[in-house]
Amino acid sequence: MNNQVQLGLKENWKQFTLLVIVNGFVGGMVGMERSILPRIAEKEFAIAAKTAILSFIIVFGIVKAITNYYTGTLANKFGRKNLLVAGWVIGIPIPFLLMFAPSWSWIIAANVLLGVNQGLTWSSTVVMKIDLVGEKQRGFAMGLNEFAGYIAVALVAFLTGWIASKYGIRPYPFYTGIVLVVLGLFSSIFLVKDTKHHVAKETVTNTIPRLMNIFWDTTWKDKNLGSVTQAGLINNLNDGMAWGIFPILLATKGFTIGEIGIVTAIYPAVWGIGQLFTGKMADKFCKKDMLYVGMLLQAIALIVLVWANTMLHFIILSSILGWGTAMVYPTFLATVAENTNPQDRAKSIGIFRLWRDLGYAIGAILTGIIADLISINAAIIFIGFLTLVSSLVIRFRMRCKTGGSLKIWDWITGKHKRIAGTENTSMLCAGRLNPLLTG
Repeated sequence: MNNQVQLGLKENWKQFTLLVIVNGFVGGMVGMERSILPRIAEKEFAIAAKTAILSFIIVFGIVKAITNYYTGTLANKFGRKNLLVAGWVIGIPIPFLLMFAPSWSWIIAANVLLGVNQGLTWSSTVVMKIDLVGEKQRGFAMGLNEFAGYIAVALVAFLTGWIASKYGIRPYPFYTGIVLVVLGLFSSIFLVKDTKHHVAKETVTNTIPRLMNIFWDTTWKDKNLGSVTQAGLINNLNDGMAWGIFPILLATKGFTIGEIGIVTAIYPAVWGIGQLFTGKMADKFCKKDMLYVGMLLQAIALIVLVWANTMLHFIILSSILGWGTAMVYPTFLATVAENTNPQDRAKSIGIFRLWRDLGYAIGAILTGIIADLISINAAIIFIGFLTLVSSLVIRFRMRCKTGGSLKIWDWITGKHKRIAGTENTSMLCAGRLNPLLTG
């Protein structure tokens, strides 16, 4: 069977394209509630405390993080496809709970199920795409995967915001969730194929040693893996803050729910579309540089955000935040894959995603506490400085892969061309001198 299996994006484009589409359905499930749940908390359930409003993100983040870990651990045992289908089955009640919730506890219950749904489905599609493409195009593969997921977040966030402004915040915006679950479940059952044979094929030729302790090496001990993991946690920490605080911040500045829908959609839209480019960049450039610059841009956008007042300010800063996130998101997963043996990969990605998605919960808790005790602006600045520290950890702890990766600064300044020119001249001189030396 291994002789018939081929690795590569071109060789597996049909299954890869299908998984990209399925991941679009997965992302749409999150987008469904992104722009309107904080408003439901305030308007329908009269919840004023920021910590209480953000409780749905806290629950979602913790449950998704734990599910990511077990998806990675169980992927080799039960198969990627089976976990993907299970994730969609668990997602069936979510839109109905959100539509008919008589109390906030129902919203929390829906987000418990959403966390399991996202952990199983998103993790499965990520690992399956990495299995299919092999070593050379992982960054591009992850860029396409995350593009599909987050452009769907943006589109559905905008759509539900628009529907809410026209027809009310319940139940009509959540009809989109019913469509997404049906499409995701049936395509996963009848069209998606498992990738276990691709894993076996790559394992034969892979030279990366197995990790001694996958959990601790991925969490911190390995310099590259540990740097990626802490950055993933901080990235989702600030995304959790943006998810919960942006709609509230914009509402306090007098923006309408339609305008809030536009601004909250721009950030994941730039993030999503940007990954079509940054994923390919991650295959070309040093991954350390991609991660450092991306986290630094996020930090700058968040710190400056507190002085924003106009729609234009928020659109520009949301775009910078989105581009910074686009630079790191596909690079995270490509870096984990680059630094792990195929047999360790699913579990290592699961551990990375455990810590990364715990960032949602930690970000929501920190943001809620600081916003309630001091102010929303204080919470945003604090999260911005944490993101800055994370970028510095990458700057001083990570290492570029030797051979084949281009430094971003060398590319900007044209230094790589001068070096290549010098090498070519040296080789030419050596060729001319060689007959004299050997004649």
